[in-house]
Amino acid sequence: MHKIPFYNLKCINKKYEHLFLDAIKRIINSGYYIIGKEVENFENIFSSYCNTKFCVAVGNGLDALTLTFQAYKELGFIHEGDEIIVPANTYIATILSVSRNKLKPVLIEPEISTYNIDYKNIERVITSKTKAIMVVHLYGQPANMIEINKVAKKFNLKVIEDAAQAHGAKINGKKTGALGDAGCFSFFPGKNLGALGDAGAITTNDSQLYKTVKSLRNYGESIYDDISQRKYENTLKGVNSRMDEIQATILSIKLDNLDNDNFERKKIAEQYLSKIKNKDILLPHVPTWADPAWHLFVVRSNNRDQLKKYLFERGIDSMIHYPIPPHKQVAYSEWNEFSFPISEKIHREILSIPLSPILSQNDQEIIINALNRFQN
Repeated sequence: MHKIPFYNLKCINKKYEHLFLDAIKRIINSGYYIIGKEVENFENIFSSYCNTKFCVAVGNGLDALTLTFQAYKELGFIHEGDEIIVPANTYIATILSVSRNKLKPVLIEPEISTYNIDYKNIERVITSKTKAIMVVHLYGQPANMIEINKVAKKFNLKVIEDAAQAHGAKINGKKTGALGDAGCFSFFPGKNLGALGDAGAITTNDSQLYKTVKSLRNYGESIYDDISQRKYENTLKGVNSRMDEIQATILSIKLDNLDNDNFERKKIAEQYLSKIKNKDILLPHVPTWADPAWHLFVVRSNNRDQLKKYLFERGIDSMIHYPIPPHKQVAYSEWNEFSFPISEKIHREILSIPLSPILSQNDQEIIINALNRFQN
């Protein structure tokens, strides 16, 4: 039986192999492996790509989120115990970054149509302790930043974008990472822009935030332009979250092709949207103002587990992103009795089907035909 994997990172990265090997050899011969010229180059080209003034490369996506909140605490805008509005429907990393800074996550329901945070629910939970809105562009679809920024401006709140799944997604031509006060990215290997290991970044137009995060990522040391200027002076209680030179050069190479890869994802998504016609399967909804990066193509079914088994029996791999909402996780047992029915419904029904820039036309047709034949 023909097998269709959910994704195949080996094949996705194969076309870059000779470029990777040449770059890695160059780095080995340079004798310098941590936050050097390759990292600086990636920071420059990724900030240019997002159309922001600054970019700070860090160890992973969770660190990008966590360090952003820590920086706002160092700058005095946020204090321990302050409240951060977050979507109830998200991956747990979003909320962990808030908790790790001893801040209070305030969960609100998403829109059932887009699965993203519902801006209409934000104002009613704002208090004198509310200091920021954490927005997640889930599955690569941008949240309604137009309305969210209006609320943030009205109440003087920071807006932090969790853009871990949304490299290159746009609203009215403006890319994620430049739609709020700070954008936080993951470059986990399976992302649209994926490294060969863990890596992350923060984008911003705020020079104070930039300098603070840049210091925090490297033990809180004073910022230096090159290694010869390093004085080992620590003004902040920072962490070790430094992107290495190899991941930086891998990402720089792949960034050149990100828009092309996203275009291929978009073509496949449009095939799915136009050809999957099954009353038992609900397809994604894309607002007219949104241009998704299509990190994932997520369908919904009242019999999700039956659908997943049905596809598996036909050689089609699928995944659940994510089976358990954060407020039902053991890690947040204090929230287990909370009720967020929209989020819970989404987590019960969602299923991600294969979508990658190397998915063949034949495999697309097999997936479409299988979904059209599925019956509850």
